[in-house]
Amino acid sequence: MRSNRQEDELNAAATGASMTGWEFAWLDGLAVASEPSWSYPELARPLIRRSAAVLDLDTGGGELLAELAPLPAHTVAVESWSRNTPAAAARLGPFGVPVHAELPSGENEFDLVLSRHGRLPAFDIARLLKPGGVLLTQQVGSDDLADLNVALDAPPPHPRRWDAEVAAASLRAAGLRVTDVREEHPLVAFHDITAVVHQLRTVPWQIRDFSPQRYERALARLAATIRARGVFTARAHRFLVQAERPTEA
Repeated sequence: MRSNRQEDELNAAATGASMTGWEFAWLDGLAVASEPSWSYPELARPLIRRSAAVLDLDTGGGELLAELAPLPAHTVAVESWSRNTPAAAARLGPFGVPVHAELPSGENEFDLVLSRHGRLPAFDIARLLKPGGVLLTQQVGSDDLADLNVALDAPPPHPRRWDAEVAAASLRAAGLRVTDVREEHPLVAFHDITAVVHQLRTVPWQIRDFSPQRYERALARLAATIRARGVFTARAHRFLVQAERPTEA
């Protein structure tokens, strides 16, 4: 039988919190995520400064792209998730950045394509880049927070391998030249079961059949572990790839 404290924790976790775009401020103090050794924004800024046309794939709520301002006059963001699109349009509108639900249909349009934790359609990226244009992407790998799935007796988060080697190979197959590859497994520390549940509700592909009710017993066990140890730690999976479209002879 669960204690009253367990009941309160799981009820609070099930309630969750509202979220706009990809903002996770609600988790402050409840979960602490280590960053990889590189800084995606610091790598992106100099590339933006020397670009006349930039495309940001899966911009979320536009939070990161707005932080990278000033932006070139021809900057386009793509966000296909209807939950995020209004937030992105409101945030990026003052910068003159349109937000589209689909990829542009043209060719040779952008000096720089950015994708942080978004799609990586290699052949479309190769089509959209100008000769000499650059792709910078940071991806979430297929092993991301797999320790959490194990702790909750859930299936693995992704059925297919997705890592730096696979991504780089797809970009090379599309005709791009890979210039930088990095891959790390930073730690994420969960200090409260509420943070675990909110994470799983916000990122539904982590455990695809997740609900607090379906995983009630496993969550209660993990909540007890967190209370006893003060923390549950899982490994994230991040990799970064930079590539360029070769200049035509």
